[in-house]
Order: sequence, then C-alpha cells, then structure tokens
Amino acid sequence: MPASLRRRTLLALGAGALAAPLMPRAALAADPLEITWDDLVPPGTPWPEIAGQGVYDEVNDIWRPEWDENGLKMNTAYDGKLIRMPGYIIPMVSDSSGVTEFILVPYVGACIHVPPPPPNQLVYVTTQEPWGSDDMWTAIWVTGLMEMEARSTEIAEIGYRLTAQQIEEYQW
Repeated sequence: MPASLRRRTLLALGAGALAAPLMPRAALAADPLEITWDDLVPPGTPWPEIAGQGVYDEVNDIWRPEWDENGLKMNTAYDGKLIRMPGYIIPMVSDSSGVTEFILVPYVGACIHVPPPPPNQLVYVTTQEPWGSDDMWTAIWVTGLMEMEARSTEIAEIGYRLTAQQIEEYQW
C-alpha cells in the first residue's frame, strides 16, 4: 500500500474513532427493537401480584399497592438498547409547548383511575422535543434508548427509563 493511501486510511480511521464517542449511542444502532409490555417482564418470571396494602394518599386519591418480588424484576435484555414500544402517557412535566417528561403506561387510566401497574410495567420517559399533547387517551409509539432505572414518583414506583428520540401517535 502506498504511503499516501496508508496515511489517508489511518487519518480516516482516527477521525472515525474520535467522532464515535460524540455520537449518541442509539445513532450507532440499527433499527429499534419493537417490544411489548410483556417483554419487560423477564422470561420465566410469573406475572406480578399485589402482595400488600401499600400506601393510599387520601388527598390525591392515589393508591400505591405493594407488589410481590416479581413486580420488581426487570428484563436486562433491553438495558442500553434502542427500542420502540406503544403505550399511553401520564404527564409529569409539561409547559405551554408540551410534555417533556411522562410515565408510559400499558393501558388507559393506569396510575390515575386504577392502582398503578408494577414497576416492571412502567417506563419514565424524557424527551428533548416536547410532545404537543397531554391527552392520556391517545395511544403513542415511543422510540428511544431504554435503561433499567428505579424511580419513585408520587404516583408510582417505576422500573425503566426511556430517553425518547421519537414520539408519534399510534395508528390502529
């Protein structure tokens, strides 16, 4: 290989190596994995059950039940992966431009009209670009980087975090 070609090849490889850490992790990934709510429960784990009364907030009419150990088990297969999943929003942080943080839930009214699902069935979503609607009745798709991250809110205990790259209305 001629010296000039070798030099250009090394420069290109070096530039790529330097730029890679600056790229978002998800940008390095292929297409997102499309997952369902059942996928968030580790394979072979029985469905969680309510194990105790938990906490009832009379002022806000919110019941946070105590779940058995199966509700606390997370599926590590999706940690650090680019995923796409459907759900409904429970707004947590919003302003006039839209919602920037919300809990993604598997069914309409979860956490509001009925007790919250177990932690391994709740995803805390953050987004740089506000989602223009706080309509809890509209199903959406969220694509982004999934991470296992326990979080406690006034509404529920949450097991996953998703940094959204794209949010779109679910088309039936």
